[in-house]
Amino acid sequence: MYYKNHLFFCTNDRNDGRACCQDHDAQSMRQYAKDKAKSLGLAVEGGARVNTAGCLGRCKQGPVAVVYPEGVWYSYTNREDIDEIVDEHLLNGRVVDRLKIPE
Repeated sequence: MYYKNHLFFCTNDRNDGRACCQDHDAQSMRQYAKDKAKSLGLAVEGGARVNTAGCLGRCKQGPVAVVYPEGVWYSYTNREDIDEIVDEHLLNGRVVDRLKIPE
């Protein structure tokens, strides 16, 4: 496995009035997470990759992101939440229970 973890951000943008993650500026939050991962030295072989995803099907719980291979789903509201996901889950391997979306 090239990367230990992948963090996928739903960046879906709907224009029909239904909820979507881009309503919460998901693309810039993804970029923030990607920059943070790079600054921490995680964006290397054996580290973590931050990716954009289309609709992940959970926009009503959004904005959403998911960490693989564990399949842990998160909802976030601000950069501090992103910091916690990157620092705790990607860097230290600990699930952030307060941001976790129930399965």
